[in-house]
Amino acid sequence: PEIPSPPALVVHGTKATGKSLTVSEVLNGLNIPHAIIRSRECITGRHLLERTVLACKHEVEKGGLIAFNDIDGRCESLSSLSVILSRLLAHTKKFVLVFDGVDKQREAPPTLLPALARLGEIIPSLTVLPIIAYPRHGSLSAPGTPHVHFPPYTRNESLAIVALGTPSIFSAEQVAAMAPQRLLETEEDNTWLWSRFTGAVWDSLGKTAARDVVTFRGVCAKLWLPFVSHIRDGTYGTRDFSRLMVRTRALFQGEDVLVSSLLAPAPASAPASTPLSSATPSTTTAQKQRPAPPSMELSYYTRYLLLAAYLASHNPPRTDQTFFSKSSERARKRRRKKNTSASAAAATTNNNNNKNNATGTPSTTARGRPAKYRKLSRRLLGPQPFGLERWLAVFHAIVPDGAPGGAADVLTQVASLGALRMVVKSGGGSAGAAGDALGEAGRWRVNVGWEFVQQVAKGLRFEMADFLAE
Repeated sequence: PEIPSPPALVVHGTKATGKSLTVSEVLNGLNIPHAIIRSRECITGRHLLERTVLACKHEVEKGGLIAFNDIDGRCESLSSLSVILSRLLAHTKKFVLVFDGVDKQREAPPTLLPALARLGEIIPSLTVLPIIAYPRHGSLSAPGTPHVHFPPYTRNESLAIVALGTPSIFSAEQVAAMAPQRLLETEEDNTWLWSRFTGAVWDSLGKTAARDVVTFRGVCAKLWLPFVSHIRDGTYGTRDFSRLMVRTRALFQGEDVLVSSLLAPAPASAPASTPLSSATPSTTTAQKQRPAPPSMELSYYTRYLLLAAYLASHNPPRTDQTFFSKSSERARKRRRKKNTSASAAAATTNNNNNKNNATGTPSTTARGRPAKYRKLSRRLLGPQPFGLERWLAVFHAIVPDGAPGGAADVLTQVASLGALRMVVKSGGGSAGAAGDALGEAGRWRVNVGWEFVQQVAKGLRFEMADFLAE
């Protein structure tokens, strides 16, 4: 404690490497007054500053010599924090302020980390110790700041940590029905199979993606039950590790297990070996079919907003009165019947034109005059930009049961589509899009294709073809 300390000391390393525990134990062992502020418990940047003031006040008043009754914890800015800490630590020889996970603080200003690191230069008795995951070049805006690196665990260290909690191969009902001698053998089998299984998971996923122990242990826990399911049903024995790896190799080839989701994954059935003589045409056709597209996770009104964006991008504004006016619903139904009856005539005309082209005769129109140009579908011309007001007008026109009552809900879903890059800013409003994503000056353009929109429309039983211009 008597040795001079630097004004700032950065502790960095990947998740679950013991940074917070080591720092806390060292400070407690040396009996240095300190306060630990955990950023995951702070909602905003101001919340972090106010918790820092209260934690420092509590540590300073522990001795009972000085009481700061006029400090109530209010702190609105980093300059106010510097003034308050200067008063609190004026009679303290050494004080360490630890910010755990400050690089992931929510709603933090961009100058938060450099300003906190400079507090030790303003207050002589203070040492700021931020704990972060990855240090960025120039993030502290100060040269010569010492760093302490906590390296990630190696393969042997990770396997040794995960081996401390070995799960059972068999279910609780199967274990309850075993004899005592069989239970001893099962414990040995659990340790033997778990050690080889975790090694295979590390070689396939751990050394590339699941580098920290927490993620590695979670991946092993997710893959364990599908891996031992063939042992539980009696297909393989507990020592048939090689055969189990071949049977369940699909588990170690994908990376879906690394993505956390609230939805249960679809059960993946391993392809069974079928003799060529017993293969049927239906089986061969089913194997050649593509997998079903992923289900839509968008909400009800968000999907209608996406459909409205596609219609606004591919329909000219002059057709809005025709397609989305309530008075033109009967005309749209008549046009649908007319298009159905005219499709056969159009196909016959195309066949005649193809024959004429083959014989050297130029294609003609329905009235017998030669065609001057080919009519292209508007979908081939690409999406066109549109305004937010027109987008919402089309949305209100196509929603069958009316739009939600509050305008804020609709604008929130518009912002969600923009965050998902399903609609993007274009035109003159792109410069101001960074400040206000819903500004009236900006123009939008849909960023999804026709096949994707068709899939969304089928889920809503909405006929997109009835509202698209030819």
